[in-house]
Amino acid sequence: MTLALGMIEVYGVPAAIEAGDAMCKAARITLVGYENTDLGRITVLIRGNVGEVNVAVAAALEAIPRVNGGEVLSHHIIPRPHENLEYVLPIHQSGNIEQFNSDIQFPPPLSA
Repeated sequence: MTLALGMIEVYGVPAAIEAGDAMCKAARITLVGYENTDLGRITVLIRGNVGEVNVAVAAALEAIPRVNGGEVLSHHIIPRPHENLEYVLPIHQSGNIEQFNSDIQFPPPLSA
């Protein structure tokens, strides 16, 4: 069974992180990643069952306006993407998700 692909394009990093967080909390989806295009436009990509992706995208659309300066530029759901998209676009779901289970490491502050 092919997993649905959900995409939300937002303006700014805080809005993108809020969108990803809201989607992961609202439904059983996999956050595939963030694609930074240009001029602060960021696309958040998720995969999951069609119903879960619909719920997740709706939750993100509700959450993004709460971010100061958060703006939804576009959103779209593809229920059954063609298998060629798996290889052409960065949407492939791999079993290797160990790297996402570790804590986020920030660089040390410049002044100590």
